[in-house]
Amino acid sequence: MKEKLIHKVMKRNILVISIVFGLLGWSCSKVDTQTQTLGLKQSIEKNVTDINTAISKISATKGYQILSVSGDPTARVNFPGTAFKDSITLALVAGIYDYQFDTVPMHHSFEFPYRLFKKTGTSSMMVVNLPQRLILHPRYLHSFLKPDSILKNDFTITASNYHLYYNSWNNLDYKLTAGLTLKGVDLGTFDISAVSTTYKDQVNSSKYTFTGGYSISTSWQAGDTSKSTFALYKDTSPLLLEKTLFAGAGFHKRERQYDLTIGNVEIKRGFGIDSIQVFQNGVLQKKAGAKITDSADSTGSIFNKRDILLTFDDGTTAKLSSLISPSLTQLKTLFTSLHDMYFAENIVDYIAVNIYFNSR
Repeated sequence: MKEKLIHKVMKRNILVISIVFGLLGWSCSKVDTQTQTLGLKQSIEKNVTDINTAISKISATKGYQILSVSGDPTARVNFPGTAFKDSITLALVAGIYDYQFDTVPMHHSFEFPYRLFKKTGTSSMMVVNLPQRLILHPRYLHSFLKPDSILKNDFTITASNYHLYYNSWNNLDYKLTAGLTLKGVDLGTFDISAVSTTYKDQVNSSKYTFTGGYSISTSWQAGDTSKSTFALYKDTSPLLLEKTLFAGAGFHKRERQYDLTIGNVEIKRGFGIDSIQVFQNGVLQKKAGAKITDSADSTGSIFNKRDILLTFDDGTTAKLSSLISPSLTQLKTLFTSLHDMYFAENIVDYIAVNIYFNSR
């Protein structure tokens, strides 16, 4: 009797579990079906909302504030003289350093007359503690003025990978991987790489990963073939991805390919294709269309005077710039900051070179 009761209870539990999983599967299937059956216009509207939401969250972070300092008028690290040639590796600047302005002049021929950082500990990485004011307003870092004693070293740069090779013939081999914290709170990470053999031949990439799962990245290659990419990701899913390809030299350089992905919608123009193609979930949309509009001096990017006029299945139209207008200004700021590698050149390199030359 007891065995029959146990068997009956187990049978009932299995039935309940099966029903629950069945409902969950139906619910997920329903969501997937709804996503797949959205029209192009509804998909674009949803994807643009995702982009605007992402940029709204990103622009409220301290990481965005740091990336926005690219407009601060301050000199980059300049290597004077035509004979300068040096290589700074992580091993040469590894350690823990605190910002501590030394008013005793250093007697050497380089551009740093004063030591700005004091080594306070050992580390296999370059760990630098300094006031956040010097990060948000780099002119104070470059000015050699006696620091405000009230300011605390509350900002930390932790470089786990660093290498700088430079000479006056535009030969550059550069790598930076660094995490940022403010008062012990994680702000995100930089990952930057640059290699150039001449002024015209360059390969660069720059990425910033925010703490909320969002990341932005850009890469570009200059030479006979020029490539450029910008991406906004949420975890591993691209919210916005733009790729351009130019071929030729000088004034004869022509755009060969343009590819813009907005969520599950892709807009493509390739060499030899008469029309611009629009894809939704990888399927060519035959009733929808797009027209690329540029100013004469556009470099083929929505971040530099390019716009796209979309025509939907119902005949209505919308400009991409209008759809993402709440985010376009911030996106341009992020694109410019990453492309110029401003934080790396104006802050990290400046610190590393100061430490290197004033510790010899």
